[in-house]
Amino acid sequence: MKFTDVAIAGLAYAEAPHRVPSTQFEDQLADTFARLEVRPDVLRSLAGIEARRWWDPGTKPSDAATLAARQVIDEAGVDPAKIGVLVNTSVCRDFLEPSTASIVHGNLGLPTTCMNFDLGNACLAFVNAIEMVGALIERRAIEYALIVDGEGSREIQEATLARMVKGEMSAHQFRKEFASLTLGSGGVAMLLTHRDNAPDGPRVVGGVSRAATEHARLCWGHATHMETETKKLLFAGVTLARQTWAVAQEELGWSDAVLDELVMHQVSQVHTATLCQTLGLTMSKALLTFPELGNVGPASVPITLHQAVAAGRIQKGNRVALMGIGSGINVSMLELVW
Repeated sequence: MKFTDVAIAGLAYAEAPHRVPSTQFEDQLADTFARLEVRPDVLRSLAGIEARRWWDPGTKPSDAATLAARQVIDEAGVDPAKIGVLVNTSVCRDFLEPSTASIVHGNLGLPTTCMNFDLGNACLAFVNAIEMVGALIERRAIEYALIVDGEGSREIQEATLARMVKGEMSAHQFRKEFASLTLGSGGVAMLLTHRDNAPDGPRVVGGVSRAATEHARLCWGHATHMETETKKLLFAGVTLARQTWAVAQEELGWSDAVLDELVMHQVSQVHTATLCQTLGLTMSKALLTFPELGNVGPASVPITLHQAVAAGRIQKGNRVALMGIGSGINVSMLELVW
């Protein structure tokens, strides 16, 4: 899918207030690590994750999404009455129903004419939402679109740690649940509009996606429990990413040489390095956020984009690649021109 008239009017990141170092988890799991003969610094040495963020107890995904949404609306100076659709993309949800989007919509006091719904696709939902609402903006069905995401890892990590310290978990089960300890928290929001409203704003060029849903059961999760076949998921995801990269080369004209910044969904040190090596990408073009934030699910890509802009890594005219692999398995790649 390609666009000519879709622009970013604003991007905001709400950081969860509590920094939780990996050493805190490792201290709690010292006896378990010894029993299972797991190296005591595994989160830092293998995953490369030094810390993650937690919200205050009781903070809902809608709270985090609302915080970021208010920030982006204020910073962009956009009249909320002009927002035609709100899409929530978080893996974490307040309830099965109603939609988290409806709660954020109500929190913001958006107009009755503003559509609102949740879009779920594991860690790719935010990128998918950019394409979906971009199509509405391109044909001028709406003036502004608001995409939000609020993720919280506190609940699942506290539950996972409680299971792990009991002394009953096998090494096999520990490996399946280990990925839960790499998750992070945060809120993010993006406003998209027709480029007539933001002539100097970054432009959404277009994207490509591919699916390999025969691997859908390699990672599954609930609010307090997630299991992952880590090695199989990594291999299947990178294989699909290689196929999707070939399509992006053909349809978007991508190569490592023409891309100025890589904004990647970051799971861990191993995943990021393996993907870059497989696709022949220069890893220094990617701002690494996982060491301090962990894997923030679908919020990871827009948060990393926000941080790259704030760090001055992205300049006017740069070609920016948004890239992600999501359990399912799906791969999406999207280009922005700053």
